Amino acid sequence: MLLSGDGPSAGLPGRVRTLWAAARARSDAALRGFGPWRRRRPFLGGVLTILAGVEMLFSGPIDLEHIQLQVGFAGSQATVLPTVLIVLGALAIAHPVQHLFYGIVSLVVAVSSLVFVNLGGFVVGMLLGIVGGVIVVSWMGRPTAPRRPRASRSATRARAPPWSSPPR
Repeated sequence: MLLSGDGPSAGLPGRVRTLWAAARARSDAALRGFGPWRRRRPFLGGVLTILAGVEMLFSGPIDLEHIQLQVGFAGSQATVLPTVLIVLGALAIAHPVQHLFYGIVSLVVAVSSLVFVNLGGFVVGMLLGIVGGVIVVSWMGRPTAPRRPRASRSATRARAPPWSSPPR
């Protein structure tokens, strides 16, 4: 029955089939709502900035036999700067109104990671951060049509101008 090809809920009892259909409808509705939500924010730039931070975190402490590339203060920067990039990417997605500030700060952090975080996460993290920051800075929301103010009830009535009074 399950291999008949009638869909994933073909061989299930009636109650389970209705629960499956309800869960499927909820997930479809959530996915339909994700597209418009994503278009109203710098989603791609935020995701690239988050990926840059994650990549830099994983390229952090390098220990090759007897050579350690980070010691002391540099070791903390290799943790702090990628964390800042992850937070900035998430904030750019969550609060698109401040996208300019988040994008500029993420650009500064991404460029400074070249010096402070193992060549910017072997250059890959730095490039992801720069591209993500540029996308966040240059993002423009969809233009919305200006709202026309509602006319009050008295303004909608046709009134004669005061200078045109009827003859006596």
